[in-house]
Amino acid sequence: MPSLPIIVHLDADAFFVSCEQALRPELRGTKCAVGGRERGIISSASYEARACGVYTPMPTARALRVCPDLQLIPHTSGLYGRMSRRMFDLCEQLTPVVQRNSIDEGYLDLGPCGFRSASAVEAAVKGLQDRLWSELQIPVSMGLAANKLVAQIASKLRKPRGFVVVPPGAEASFLAPLPVGKLPGVGTKTEAALKARGLHRVRDILERSESELAALLGREWRAFLAMARGEDDRPVETDDEDAKSYSQQETFGTDVGDFAAIEQVAKRMIDELLPKIRQDGKRVTTITVKVRYPDFTQTSHAHSLAVASDLEASFYPFVTPLLQAAWTRRRPLRLVSVRFSGVVDKGGQLEMFAEGDEKRRRLAAVLDRLNAGGREAVVRHGHQLAKRPPTP
Repeated sequence: MPSLPIIVHLDADAFFVSCEQALRPELRGTKCAVGGRERGIISSASYEARACGVYTPMPTARALRVCPDLQLIPHTSGLYGRMSRRMFDLCEQLTPVVQRNSIDEGYLDLGPCGFRSASAVEAAVKGLQDRLWSELQIPVSMGLAANKLVAQIASKLRKPRGFVVVPPGAEASFLAPLPVGKLPGVGTKTEAALKARGLHRVRDILERSESELAALLGREWRAFLAMARGEDDRPVETDDEDAKSYSQQETFGTDVGDFAAIEQVAKRMIDELLPKIRQDGKRVTTITVKVRYPDFTQTSHAHSLAVASDLEASFYPFVTPLLQAAWTRRRPLRLVSVRFSGVVDKGGQLEMFAEGDEKRRRLAAVLDRLNAGGREAVVRHGHQLAKRPPTP
């Protein structure tokens, strides 16, 4: 085990709302949320709104009943992806070993930095947290520990703008008093089942014998025991596929079973990713939609175009069939992601039927420039207002 806490888990606080507040500081301290009014869901809520009972992904209509003075903010196309890239770019100025888990969450390994004392590590991480706020106006919570598991749990304990350090060797004592629901992968139903078996706190797992745990937890007892001890040897993995693919994912605070809501999230990811692809002078052939269930099993389905494209309209028609094909178990989802691959340079292929596409590209380029400052000067697409698709 490392003699210093060198693994950081970074978790941006109410990320979509924080991005909007960075553009409109007058929204800070208010009950506000990012979401659509028509057939929409809440994608991100300020902590003031959460205190009134608004959460992600609550239907917007219900959120307005719970909090009548809630300020609704429409999604700003392209903003969240740009802010995420700037956030992780700053992280990479501290260490080259950065794992981007999602648009607002990731890990850093400070091992290559050569720190000689825990105080130096803490100062560097706190400095990064302060810099993210001063330069981007994005509040983040951070956990610093000897491994990914404990760092992740630590980062979520004192939100917003939390900073929790767990010294090496203190993992089990740090976790012991926490509710079992704080362990990754333990959702509401699993937590209720564990409590029904007398396992309310992490210490309750540690106090049971292996035979008792096997009887209570079945085949998963070793994994639960390892988590309760704070054991984790997973490395921080940098994404070597960045140049070969573009992806985005969203992990829901509460499992989502509404097809239309998931479809909207997937289309919003397309809106976030395609401007970046155009900015890089690339085109892509393949779109992959992945879903993950509460038990962490996942499935995906992909479709490839005959000719690479950098236009949203080329990929929208495939969202519904791909989601239907991937979402086979018809259970609520924990996560959905969209990935574009088959990346080519925009001049690297024959242009068939190019005239119509070039007109669309010129329009897209204009919209990209208008929206480049972060504010959504022009709404690109109306899919958030479209009719609810039939549930498969």
